[in-house]
Amino acid sequence: MSLTLSSACLPVFQTMLANLDHCLAKAEAHAAVRKFDVNVLVQARLAPDMLPLASQVRIACDAAKLAVARVGALDAPRFADDETTLAQLRERIAKTLAWLATVPANALDGQEDRDITFPVGRDGATRTMKGEAYVKHWALPNVYFHVTTTYALLRHNGVDLGKADYLLGAQAGA
Repeated sequence: MSLTLSSACLPVFQTMLANLDHCLAKAEAHAAVRKFDVNVLVQARLAPDMLPLASQVRIACDAAKLAVARVGALDAPRFADDETTLAQLRERIAKTLAWLATVPANALDGQEDRDITFPVGRDGATRTMKGEAYVKHWALPNVYFHVTTTYALLRHNGVDLGKADYLLGAQAGA
């Protein structure tokens, strides 16, 4: 089987978001054992000028769903960006995963040479890349970045996470 855009991104996005959800579940368990309000983690940052954990999760979800929507010329669901609890962030992941599961492979496959124009930054600037380059060099790294940043925020705050949690998620203990 040859590599297709759908096989290059759909299962990767689904796995990374499921693993992200697993890490948030471990954060909830950690907070319960340590007897603190898990929702204090929602605003956690590694540096004063970085986006908080809530934004990292939102962007990971949005990067995945919008990449698929852009490549497949689909309408992605819109979320309000108003989550204030870990439970709400986990629900956002679940909604994103549910939508990704509805995307047919043929919506993405064959779009390797199609121009994908997308916003970059907050100043209204855009960038255009071919579909394959967009998936490989923008969309996938963007999801990895925000999932990794969430992992780092949780780990920094004492959640017992390891590489297996990042790579295997719920399968880490199996």
